[in-house]
Amino acid sequence: MRSLRLYTTAAIGAASLALLTGCLGSSDAGSGDQDANRNADAKKVELTIGSNSVKGGKNSAGATFTQDVLIPKFVAEQKGKGVDVTVKYQGDGSDDEVYKQKLSLDLSNKSGPDVFNIDGIWVGEFAQAGYIKPLTDTVGDASKVDDWDGWKQIPDTVQQLGSFEGKRYGVPGGTDGRVLYFNKKLFQQAGLPADWQPKSWDEIISAGQALKKLSGVTPIQINAGTAMGEATSMQGVLPLLVGTGTTVYPDGKWLGDTPKLRQVLDFYHQIYTTGLGDPVMQREAKGRDKSFAQFAANKIGILLEGDYFWRSVVEPKEGVAKMADRDTAVGYALIPAARPGGGVKGQDFVSMSGGGATVINPNTKFPQQAWELMEFMNSAEMVKASLDGAAKITQRTDVNNEVLAGDPMLNFVATKVLPITQYRPGVAEYPRISAALQQATADVVGGKTTDAAAMAYQKAVEAVAGSKDKVAGN
Repeated sequence: MRSLRLYTTAAIGAASLALLTGCLGSSDAGSGDQDANRNADAKKVELTIGSNSVKGGKNSAGATFTQDVLIPKFVAEQKGKGVDVTVKYQGDGSDDEVYKQKLSLDLSNKSGPDVFNIDGIWVGEFAQAGYIKPLTDTVGDASKVDDWDGWKQIPDTVQQLGSFEGKRYGVPGGTDGRVLYFNKKLFQQAGLPADWQPKSWDEIISAGQALKKLSGVTPIQINAGTAMGEATSMQGVLPLLVGTGTTVYPDGKWLGDTPKLRQVLDFYHQIYTTGLGDPVMQREAKGRDKSFAQFAANKIGILLEGDYFWRSVVEPKEGVAKMADRDTAVGYALIPAARPGGGVKGQDFVSMSGGGATVINPNTKFPQQAWELMEFMNSAEMVKASLDGAAKITQRTDVNNEVLAGDPMLNFVATKVLPITQYRPGVAEYPRISAALQQATADVVGGKTTDAAAMAYQKAVEAVAGSKDKVAGN
């Protein structure tokens, strides 16, 4: 799937919690038809944590933490309760899509890991396939699951990561958020405020028009086109859509050619056909990387990106496009709805986030102990330990309050963005719908009218959905 690959670093706030996927031999799995309390009183327990990560290789930090910290501490805790637990770790380093296929095959054969993580946009797909069940079904005790004190530390919006159709299938891992970045030096030259916070799309356009007067500056960069892949959806179409008051999957149907979809395409048209954005960059294979370099070189005024941009791209010491003066030169603002109050749920400001969720295999021999492992790995102590001193956004408010205190930008995302954010729909058709959205923006940026782009998009969505009845129209 993994155009999502673009977001893996940003979305995994707590390394271990968003890397726990894996493969367990079928001999270690039980029957999915057994009682949820099977082996509840066992004094000798075997669990497996698999991970698409290996020490010294892919996602090394997650593998190291899981093996060297998480597992030993959990084993010791259980020993203190009189339970002899063996937790095995199996690492992998496959491409994410290949790994997903391996995991799906194992689960379809009623094997697979006891505890594992899936990307948030896999949750619905895996649930519909029967690979995972609501936590209350797997554990068998609704109060035991629902009364976990950790839920109080995870914002309702973030809980969407592990939920499908109103039910919790897993515990969210680290997450992220998208904002509007702006170059304060360029803003000063253009006579714009250093504390800029637009309240509508019109105010974004107005700022772009002021920046357009500066020589050699691209006023606005919002990802578009197919070359940028999922970056176009997550740093462009989807946050704009929720700013019109809808999502890409309203009421269980895929958004079609609607006035709100056209509103988004009109916004792209306004930016890329009037000189406020660079249409050529949207078609280049390395266009997103180019936008990073140009922002760092003070050549882009406004950029819609995730917190990954702050901590990994323009990070002064190790960023891929270092900005020595990042902390003073880079501003950030909430993404406004198209108009005040016009966003989803009547919000004035909106965002999109990504991330993963840790789930329990319904076929595990030890569902009660697997839930205890889930609670333990998502505890404040373990979430904090998984960061290994790094400042990253986690799913837990209490941990964020502590570890992000010294980073105003990441704290801004944790406190201001996460309460208003949205997540991609976790169903199998999403990647193809996303591709259709990307193509619609490519059409507009390439010179086609909004009408033409929207009608072509409608046909693509109908093809994916298989029926007009599954598409939300006007």
